[in-house]
Amino acid sequence: MSSKTAGVTAIVVGAGSGSRMGESKAFLDLTGKPLIAWPVEVLQCNKNVKEIVLVLHNSNLDEGKRLAEKMGWTKVRHICVGGVLRQDSVKKGLDTVRGCELVLVHDAVRPFLTDKLIDEGIQAARSTGSAAAAVPVKDTVKQVDENHIVTATLPRSRLMAVQTPQVFRYKILKEAYGSLEGEVTDDASAVERIGFKVKLYAGDYANIKITTREDLALAEIIAKRR
Repeated sequence: MSSKTAGVTAIVVGAGSGSRMGESKAFLDLTGKPLIAWPVEVLQCNKNVKEIVLVLHNSNLDEGKRLAEKMGWTKVRHICVGGVLRQDSVKKGLDTVRGCELVLVHDAVRPFLTDKLIDEGIQAARSTGSAAAAVPVKDTVKQVDENHIVTATLPRSRLMAVQTPQVFRYKILKEAYGSLEGEVTDDASAVERIGFKVKLYAGDYANIKITTREDLALAEIIAKRR
């Protein structure tokens, strides 16, 4: 491996309590294995990823350790407990990282990660410093006021739905989370707040996030096709 390739660390965030699903989403079964196992196996096999950090809910910490040992995930160097918000969990994962060039952040509940999404994100981040997978919005998006009255119809051609993975130079992401105030829903937003521009690269419509039981049913269909 080159020195640059050796500098990529992946943080897989799966610390949500799963209140909407009744159990931790990261460990829901998808065709015989936990959701979190799907993206971690891809990261484990990807030649550009040197190490993996798993950030889990406290109730799943031991289960995560057992799973990593059972699956032979040799790249998993740290397994830590997350925080209340997603951004707290990413920061806790980031605190375990040392001496790396790039950090790739991926949601544990996006099971259909691919080498293409990983490699193109790394390539984009090496060029620009910050990159995130995204797909064009299919639906017409309306802006509304507090009474749900439409105030504007946003131009669909300029709208993108952002996914993970999101990849950043380590120093940029560390600075972003070190100075973060208020809540953000993704890592790119934290980086934008300190003045860095984020490059969006081609995501995948199959790269869905499991939030509801309906999402899990769709994931089962995608998994069987793969």
